[in-house]
Amino acid sequence: VKKSIGILSSGVALGTMAGTARTSKFFLMALAIFFSFTQVVIEANSWWSLGMNSPVQMPEVYIIGAQPLCSQLAGLSQGQKKLCHLYQDHMQYIGEGAKTGIKECQYQFRHRRWNCSTVDNTSVFGRVMQIGSRETAFTYAVSAAGVVNAMSRACREGELSTCGCSRAARPKDLPRDWLWGGCGDNIDYGYRFAKEFVDARERERIHAKGSYESARILMNLHNNEAGRRTVYNLADVACKCHGVSGSCSLKTCWLQLADFRKVGDALKEKYDSAAAMRLNSRGKLVQVNSRFNSPTTHDLVYIDPSPDYCVRNESTGSLGTQGRLCNKTSEGMDGCELMCCGRGYDQFKTVQTERCHCKFHWCCYVKCKKCTEIVDQFVCK
Repeated sequence: VKKSIGILSSGVALGTMAGTARTSKFFLMALAIFFSFTQVVIEANSWWSLGMNSPVQMPEVYIIGAQPLCSQLAGLSQGQKKLCHLYQDHMQYIGEGAKTGIKECQYQFRHRRWNCSTVDNTSVFGRVMQIGSRETAFTYAVSAAGVVNAMSRACREGELSTCGCSRAARPKDLPRDWLWGGCGDNIDYGYRFAKEFVDARERERIHAKGSYESARILMNLHNNEAGRRTVYNLADVACKCHGVSGSCSLKTCWLQLADFRKVGDALKEKYDSAAAMRLNSRGKLVQVNSRFNSPTTHDLVYIDPSPDYCVRNESTGSLGTQGRLCNKTSEGMDGCELMCCGRGYDQFKTVQTERCHCKFHWCCYVKCKKCTEIVDQFVCK
């Protein structure tokens, strides 16, 4: 009996231990899934959300006694939150820069299958940004460029306590009798602060050397820098004439940002010629095709092929092209054949109203009539 009891007790003990082991295993698996899900959620949030319906654009958040601004901003990394606490007056212009970048992205890709659509106010572009594609490369570059643009202009306009007009050196090729002064856009400050803020998220992420995540960090940092440098390099000298009756006997000149459309156009060209990269054994990004010239700090790089943007796919974040307007007569990317991916299109008629027969009346206003016309439109199936 004792022997039987001993065997039974041993069996119960072994069963209990096995059950405990299984429970622990399941618990660890659940914990791992939870943390991976949390990581995805964290990665999905971005400072780009400052360009959406963000508290930085609401004056009431600055009222004394209100909830602190930085605690209300979703998507900031720890380093970005520290910068927010130190430079609260800068955050409005970070938001303006993000909004500028988003709008320019949507303009440049308005005729593409992926048209830079925003899907929510937190992740902004959704899961598609988790793929290291050339579209992601452009988005990082143009948003970083937007921040340089907004910060540089805010300095010039006296909106920030830590910077003012540009202190750029006088260009050597400026005629000697022209004055170098005025109040230029402070691109040096805009560049430095944008680098500190935008790159903070990437620099505080730690991943194993040689991992996919480490490649994405290097890719993101490279494209952020390419965007900033594009703004910096396109800035040019602007001048104003002085003299009796507009004789322009004297000129005052200063450094001025280029129109942001010009920045967007330049980055779109870099997108078209972006370089495919991979990690080498030393954990550095190298070009996949070594026959081509290596990309410079001004070029865009990517590590993943673009997903299929033709059809909606929840896992990649592709919204598909169903319901998109297309141009029946175009042979380009906006044409119905390419935009609709061969699925065909539907035709319908719409009524458009626009101003017409405008006349100038002295003095001083323009009076127009309203004209309506029926136009054909084409939508992808």
